[in-house]
Amino acid sequence: MKLDGTTIVAVKRDGKTVIAGDGQVTMGQSVVLKNNAVKVRRMYNDKVVTGFAGSVADAFTLSARFEEMLQKFSGNLLRSAVELAQSWRTDKYLRNLEAMMIVADKEKVLIISGDGNVIEPEAGICAIGSGGNYALAAAKALVANTKLAARDIAIQAMKIANDICIFTNSNLTIEEV
Repeated sequence: MKLDGTTIVAVKRDGKTVIAGDGQVTMGQSVVLKNNAVKVRRMYNDKVVTGFAGSVADAFTLSARFEEMLQKFSGNLLRSAVELAQSWRTDKYLRNLEAMMIVADKEKVLIISGDGNVIEPEAGICAIGSGGNYALAAAKALVANTKLAARDIAIQAMKIANDICIFTNSNLTIEEV
C-alpha cells in the first residue's frame, strides 16, 4: 500500500530561503490518512532546511542519510547532496526508494532525486510532489510580478496548489534560512 500525496515548494529571494510543505498523507487515490504530517524540517544545527515528497518511509530513510552526510561533510550542502545522490543511485537498498528532496541553506537550494540528479533550480525556485507543478508555476509568477517576501510567496504558492491538487492541503509547515 503506497502512502503519498504532498507538495513542497522552495523560494529564495532577498537573502532569505523558505521551504514550505503541506501536511497531507494519502492512501491510494481516495483516502486522506493524515492531515498534519510534517515534511519540512531543520537539520545541521538549524543551518539546513529539507522538505521531502514521496513514500513516507522512504523519505524518512533519505532524510536520515542526508543528515549523516551533512555531519560527515561539516554542513557542506552541495557535497552532502552529491554524496547522497550517488549512494541513492548505486546502493542496492537505497535505489528502490521512491522519494525526492529539496534541501537548502543560506546560499543554495537543491533538488535531490533517486536517479542520481542534484539540480540547482533557476532563480532559486523549485517544487516537488503531487502539487509541485502548481506551486512552482504560482511561485514563479509571484516572483516575477510582485515584491512579496520569500515566505509570503511560498505561502501563496501553496494556497494555489491546495486549490488545484486534491493531494495537497492547507496545513503548512514553513521553515526559513
